[in-house]
Amino acid sequence: MSDPIIEIRWHGRGGQGAITAAKIVAEAAFRSGYGGAMMAPTFGTERRGAPVHTSLKIAHHRITDLSPIETPDIVVVLDHMIMGEVDVTAGLKPGGLLVLNTPRPLQRCLHPDYRVAVAPVNEIAEQAGLRRGIVNSGIIGAFGRASGLIELAVLTDCIEREFSGKRPRENAEAARLAWERTEVGSMPKPVAAAAR
Repeated sequence: MSDPIIEIRWHGRGGQGAITAAKIVAEAAFRSGYGGAMMAPTFGTERRGAPVHTSLKIAHHRITDLSPIETPDIVVVLDHMIMGEVDVTAGLKPGGLLVLNTPRPLQRCLHPDYRVAVAPVNEIAEQAGLRRGIVNSGIIGAFGRASGLIELAVLTDCIEREFSGKRPRENAEAARLAWERTEVGSMPKPVAAAAR
């Protein structure tokens, strides 16, 4: 049996760079030995600030399934406020991973059905020297730390290449800081009552 396809759905707002983030992770996955990486952007209204999403599939083998992602393994959210407008967890597999850019503490974001990772990416991006609202490079760091799929050095190298001429060091630093500050957790499962 071949290795499974890892399905990742990215949610953000127009102008936040969700598609660029997915593209960078696809390149990093390929450079990390994943033989298949397939991205399927969904542009929607293409209006700045409007909810958008994109899909990324990665696998160690060639990917021939080009169908849209319906049951992702991982959901990455570039703006936690979008969760009031879009059901970002729709179809997320039980035990899957939800990665959030949020200032909220991990304990307030835990969910009984998923592992959750949080990082204050907006704050981190500004600390790294980026303009307010530039969150795609930081969320890549949070994704990398939480998923364990791709090493930080590969991600930051791909970020620097993508943003060559557009503050590459600052974008890579945002990813590094987010990697360091990402917290991951899950709700403890209830202990079954002892057999009588």
